[in-house]
Amino acid sequence: MSEHLKRLNAPDSWHIAKKTTKFITKTAPGPHNANAIPVAVWLRDHMGYALNMKEVKQILGQNDVMINGRACRDPKMGIGIFDIIALKKINKYYRILRDKDGRHVSIEIDAEAAKTRLCKIKNKTIISGGRVQLNMRDGSNLLGDHTYKAGDSIVLSLEPETRFKIVDHFPFAVGNMAMVIGGRHSGNLARIVDIIKTSGSVPNKIILEDVATKTRFDTIAPYIYMVGKQTSAIAKWGIEQ
Repeated sequence: MSEHLKRLNAPDSWHIAKKTTKFITKTAPGPHNANAIPVAVWLRDHMGYALNMKEVKQILGQNDVMINGRACRDPKMGIGIFDIIALKKINKYYRILRDKDGRHVSIEIDAEAAKTRLCKIKNKTIISGGRVQLNMRDGSNLLGDHTYKAGDSIVLSLEPETRFKIVDHFPFAVGNMAMVIGGRHSGNLARIVDIIKTSGSVPNKIILEDVATKTRFDTIAPYIYMVGKQTSAIAKWGIEQ
């Protein structure tokens, strides 16, 4: 399998120049999906911390890039929405979000905000011993209980001694705060007004009220990412146009 992708075929969410070179690094199988940005592309094309792949590998080889609390050494590893990237040697911390055009954006945060990470629960499974396994949208999983449901978001600690411990929980419920991460309302921060269940394989319809404009709109459940209860738990969004 080729390790590279033609720039012209790169996902629009990467928001990269299409005609500078013919090829670009392809995302390796792992967290998120093929739309996730490879670490190499993020360091070089988005942030300018490296000029070429040689410099990318030098940075990663020194364990200078932490993704969700763990050192990354693979330049093809994918970075996706709500991932936390820490460059501790230069005291820089970032949260990955999406703007109103569905493009990945890197929002600078402080060291305190980088101690936790938001994750969406995709589904639950029962494993050996009757234990409940929570399966996250990005492909990771951890043990939980029946307090948590599909569609909910949980806040995980990224501190070394408590990594992936659940420290907060935002249920997928009417009245709670959500961010839209897909469709024409991508990037909007809104409160859930109603959840309309549909039959068959059609996703549930979600009615929301935009926090900024107070206007109502609808989207589908897969585009919803819970980010708080009465108020948003994330102060800085970086999606204002």
